[in-house]
Amino acid sequence: MPLPVVAIIGRPNVGKSAIVNRLAKVQEAIVYDQPGVTRDRTYKPAFWSDRDFMIVDTGGLVFDDETEFLPLIREQAMMALSEACAAIFVVDGQEGLTEADRVLSDWLHRQHVPVVLAVNKCESLTQGYSQVSEFYELGWDTHAVSGIHGNGLAEALDDVLSHFPEKDEEVEEEEIRVAIIGRPNVGKSSLLNAIAGENRSIVSPISGTTRDAIDLKVERNGIKYRLVDTAGIRKKKYVQYGPEFFGINRAFKAIDRADVVLLVIDAVEGVTDQDQKLAGRILEEGRACIVVMNKWDAIEEKDTYTMLEHMKQVKARLHFTEWADVVFTSAVSGQRVEKIFDMIAPAAEQHRRRVSTSVINEILEDAVSWHTPPTMKGGKQGRIYYGTQVSSRPPSIALFVNSPDRFGDTYRRYIERKIRESLGFQGTPIRIFWRGKKTRELDRGANKAIKVKS
Repeated sequence: MPLPVVAIIGRPNVGKSAIVNRLAKVQEAIVYDQPGVTRDRTYKPAFWSDRDFMIVDTGGLVFDDETEFLPLIREQAMMALSEACAAIFVVDGQEGLTEADRVLSDWLHRQHVPVVLAVNKCESLTQGYSQVSEFYELGWDTHAVSGIHGNGLAEALDDVLSHFPEKDEEVEEEEIRVAIIGRPNVGKSSLLNAIAGENRSIVSPISGTTRDAIDLKVERNGIKYRLVDTAGIRKKKYVQYGPEFFGINRAFKAIDRADVVLLVIDAVEGVTDQDQKLAGRILEEGRACIVVMNKWDAIEEKDTYTMLEHMKQVKARLHFTEWADVVFTSAVSGQRVEKIFDMIAPAAEQHRRRVSTSVINEILEDAVSWHTPPTMKGGKQGRIYYGTQVSSRPPSIALFVNSPDRFGDTYRRYIERKIRESLGFQGTPIRIFWRGKKTRELDRGANKAIKVKS
């Protein structure tokens, strides 16, 4: 059974995201003194008493305004309520009861979802009692709370837990974390919605629609995935401090936490300089990667060779991630969207893969026999003693040599190519560390260096 879901509901700027951060014990939801920062519904795991559950943060609800994203925010909030077993209705205790709170309360009374009222921004216990009193007329179980300090949240959560179903002891299986990364308006949110089969993220031609990182859990062929849609990442010089700045930071954190990153690129525009920088960031973080060329349906006059020509261009522009698979999709029509999962699972497996020391040394022996290490001026030649995998995620191999300075970039690329030819590691970067001879143990083992076959 899935975990119980608790929806956080309220009008804009009452502190919903601050409460989400406090309950989830993370600083992930963007908190900024500006209405409308949160737009999509975002899921965070939480724990209270003896229960695990999911918190859903939603955008601020306004019913008398149809501008920009507000109708779509209401749609996302209704979806959150439809799957919730309880809701926390957040109001601003410092501002007091407003007409917008009354309208929202009447709407919640018609939703048939148990509601606990949290009067937020009651940092002082003494003032909290007076701040809460005027909200009793709304007819909910009411608590004075502080999202900043955590005051009163324990009592509110006790009320929320009373509406949970019976505890399920099922243990969650390990899931593959997938981050969806790209420039603004390349179709990241549309791709997430195509995978989910619902409007999980708000899609708009307006740049910067997605701000927070949006989680979606799906299952394919018995494998569980957690996909994270992120804010579009523009060039740093165009980004101002505010919601977009925080959204981009969340995107970078999503890359760091992911097993596999989907780098979404606009197929019509091709690989841009910013796409190259994002691919470089993924490589730097050591994440597995799949390049998703989206909006393939918008390419006109395609023939048998069109995809091959685009593939060559992608490989040329992203030559430093040639190990990454490339798929041409259309989030609008759903073309090849499911094929992405055929690539994610193997890439995650290779990202976590471990190889025995004996296999690595067989590969090194073969590589050295075909191409001996370079000889420096003065007749000093590089020697590889042995190699061993030291970590995974990404696979990292340490090569112990007499002197790293005797191995130039050309020979180092040759060794990496031979390792990939033998072991694959498709979809994931690998790291190779060249370690010099520093201990007596290595000195004694020098005669065991990999010998060159004549």
